[in-house]
Amino acid sequence: MSIREDFPSSEMASSTGGESDGIVYRTAFTGATLERAYDLVIQFLKQEGYGDLPMPANAEELQLFKLASRNKQILLFEDNGYVHNPIKILFPNDGRKKNTLILEIYNENAPNHLLRFHGKLRDKH
Repeated sequence: MSIREDFPSSEMASSTGGESDGIVYRTAFTGATLERAYDLVIQFLKQEGYGDLPMPANAEELQLFKLASRNKQILLFEDNGYVHNPIKILFPNDGRKKNTLILEIYNENAPNHLLRFHGKLRDKH
């Protein structure tokens, strides 16, 4: 069953290769190139039921969503990457990891889902 159909609880997350608290599922993809890492993310999202979401056409287009700021404080408060409910494809704040992408999937059925997705509510309940 896909993540979209059966969102993993904290106990189930290890079977999908990521971490989940039942509200947000997180995992990272690293490839030989950024293009390969992005292809892995897209393939994973399709397998997990999110193939219907609009996505950047390729890694080059994804990079247009990367924050240009080198200010670490801004990077702490802004999503550095592509954001489209219920997913975030983020660049690591560590600039040395150029071939890694972080994927966050938010549980669409969780209470206050949109508030959590947009960072307006951070508690677990």
